[in-house]
Amino acid sequence: MTVTVRDIRPETPADTDAFARIRRRTLPYMISTGASLAYDLRHIHPDAHYRPLLAVEDGEPIGTAQVGLVYDSPEPGHAFLNVCVDPDRVGRGAGSLLVRTAEEFLRGLGATRLHTWVPDAPAPRAFAEKRGYRPRRSAHFLRLDLALGQLPPLQPPPPGVDLRTGTDFGDDPRPLFALDAETIEDEPSDVDREFTDYEAWLKETWNHPLLSRELTSVTVVDGRPVAFSAARTDGTRYGTVMTGTLRAYRGRGFAKLAKNHSLHRARAAGLTEAFTGNDVGNGPMLAINKWFGYEICATEVQYVRELR
Repeated sequence: MTVTVRDIRPETPADTDAFARIRRRTLPYMISTGASLAYDLRHIHPDAHYRPLLAVEDGEPIGTAQVGLVYDSPEPGHAFLNVCVDPDRVGRGAGSLLVRTAEEFLRGLGATRLHTWVPDAPAPRAFAEKRGYRPRRSAHFLRLDLALGQLPPLQPPPPGVDLRTGTDFGDDPRPLFALDAETIEDEPSDVDREFTDYEAWLKETWNHPLLSRELTSVTVVDGRPVAFSAARTDGTRYGTVMTGTLRAYRGRGFAKLAKNHSLHRARAAGLTEAFTGNDVGNGPMLAINKWFGYEICATEVQYVRELR
């Protein structure tokens, strides 16, 4: 049995579908499809040098890697590589070959610090540490059963506050870009980001095929968007990719208001599972998700390797 690594062929559905299938098997709490991967390859910022890889054993895809530079960080040299191997194909060398190929590629781009997310389990953590990666921070994945779970009842917004959906901003989404840009700056992370490229945001976020503008909720105060809950869906599952509030409006329940309305609409649309993720240090958001009924379903640890 021979394992090789090659680039994804974005024009080949068999490749993109295999990539998505392996990621769903290893990360069932993350929403991805072959079509969304093909879209990413066509529209992600060129400075990211995004390069998804497939590990193939005798013609059968058995592993994947997402590889690229953190192009919007003010500090150069940050890069990412996230490896997934089909659980039924572990131990055949696919993970090691994917890591070596990714590291060689990133080193050639001048990367000096590599970030990777690893399942919080003994074998994956040992795999990372054996290759010189060191643990930094952790994050939880959370799941909510929309079919059987009880959501908090809907509450009418207070005076001066409106609830809208992403579709209401179809003609001019720039106010949502400003909202997203400020909230993402406060996300717990080891990498600072300068979220200033509106055109890139349109391609990578607003026009992404998994983003549901209908299920995305926005809290508006006196005509200004101040909080939001952005949703993605593959048609059966729902995922919150960002929930946040402008700094000046925090502590007033506006993000919770937006997310509750989004979850209720998702359940009414027939979606059965809701997923989200939070850094373990993000106490306020973890508390909000616990209030909704989310339960932790998995934990990952971010590992970092210095290449200097």
